[in-house]
Amino acid sequence: MESIERAVGVVTFRTSCRTLPARCPACMMPSWRVHGRYLRRLADAPVGGAPVAIELTVRRFKCLTARCSAVTFAEQIPGLTRPHARYTPLLRAVLTSIALTLAGRPGARLAAALSIRVAKDTLLQLLRTVPEPPPTLVRVLGVDDFALRKGDSYGTILVDLEARRPLDVLPGRDAAPLAAWLRGHPEVEIICRDRAGAYAEGARAGAPQAMQVADGWHLWRNLAEAVEKTVGAHNGCIRAAFAIPPAAKEPAAGDLVTKEPPTPETTSFVPPDGTLDSLGRPRRLVTRTIERYEAVQQRLAEGKTLAAIRRELRLDHSTVRRFARARSLDELLVKATNRATILDEYKTYLHQRWTDGCHDIPQLHRELREQGFTGDVQCVRRYFRPFKKPHSPRPKHPPAPDPEPRPAPKPRRVVRWIMTNPAHLTETDATELKEIRAACPELDAAARHVRDFADMMRDLRGELLPSWMERVLADDLPALHSLVNGLRRDHDAVTAALTTSWSSGQVEGQVTRVKLLKRMGFGRANLGLLRQRVLHSP
Repeated sequence: MESIERAVGVVTFRTSCRTLPARCPACMMPSWRVHGRYLRRLADAPVGGAPVAIELTVRRFKCLTARCSAVTFAEQIPGLTRPHARYTPLLRAVLTSIALTLAGRPGARLAAALSIRVAKDTLLQLLRTVPEPPPTLVRVLGVDDFALRKGDSYGTILVDLEARRPLDVLPGRDAAPLAAWLRGHPEVEIICRDRAGAYAEGARAGAPQAMQVADGWHLWRNLAEAVEKTVGAHNGCIRAAFAIPPAAKEPAAGDLVTKEPPTPETTSFVPPDGTLDSLGRPRRLVTRTIERYEAVQQRLAEGKTLAAIRRELRLDHSTVRRFARARSLDELLVKATNRATILDEYKTYLHQRWTDGCHDIPQLHRELREQGFTGDVQCVRRYFRPFKKPHSPRPKHPPAPDPEPRPAPKPRRVVRWIMTNPAHLTETDATELKEIRAACPELDAAARHVRDFADMMRDLRGELLPSWMERVLADDLPALHSLVNGLRRDHDAVTAALTTSWSSGQVEGQVTRVKLLKRMGFGRANLGLLRQRVLHSP
């Protein structure tokens, strides 16, 4: 070390090397003959918030071997210099870590905050030069796709489920890239994947010796979607069950029946089901759904194809197919009206207070505010507007009101009750689900099948799958029949999912991490840069 000085906010270390001899990097022979000297400037990690520069006097030697291709060479100091490097190894490691974590522009901003001057292109270049991880043997492989640009381009991530780390990122989500990668890894024994047909085909072509395992979460989601369609098709049964007040139901045998004096008819409180707007008129979405359903069904009865109906009605093909496959109008109206609002959790309380005789909207709003409601009074007023009747002369002796019907639960809530472990349901939810199952044999059968499937997944009893599918096909449940047909096409992988403990849970977590890395790059990094960050970032 010759000197240290600080000028313009930069700490500069001046030094030189006097070690002899130096070895030629081409022929590795020592040389004592100094050909010349020059000044080399290296950037180092900051000290105390100040940038650091190292000015190193480097000697150039002449190679003493006549047959060597290198006539002269510059000396290198181990741990400090590399050929053509402008950063010390320490600073290069710091910048590489920043590039792996934040990529270009965000990394450059962080480096500037750390008193390191670096361009975003330099960080990207460091990111590209990170060496590939050494190849390793993988026994259990997880496969899943992620969107580079949703609806346009995708990628495939491969994860070693035993080592819990990503192995590679492939372009697209087709069978060919996966099959090619698997051919280079014949040691793969188990492949965990979702139920996409491309990955199943790629696994069969590239690793026929491997056992394929369908992901249990996707199986449960497919079952939930089938149950949701079933509930939507039988939503009328649910409304009919809840339209009868508890006091109006038939008395059981042995119950004491007392006759009440007849009372004049009164208008019942019927909570809105989402089909009416704030003025009590049918919503435009409901009206449009009814019109399209009738138009599609009429043209199907005339023998027209879906393509012809699409062109005539100027609708998307998926929309026409959805209206054509619907078993009833209720199934479509459920999706059109089943939308959550901030008032949903307070509707039971509002119904009770309105039945008790409190029709003062501001008062009801104040009571909801005390319970944590964040909406304004207009939200409550719009809810009651469809059934708020005009004022009429008040009789001297008002008749006793009839029992009011209860609000029917939304289909999504019924689906959640069916898909939830009965031991985890509240007493109220369990009671209402029991009433729904008693009123609708189809929903009762669907709930039974869900419980049996859940027992198979929990106890890893995949050998019971064939008998479960036969029981499902014996009931009139078209949505579950479609699910069974899909399970039959992927029978081996589904059976393995219900038998082994392997799943794609880790892969889903890696996909979430990939989405984070993609957004941190503002979606502007190509697949090569994203692959480097996925494989190397902590």
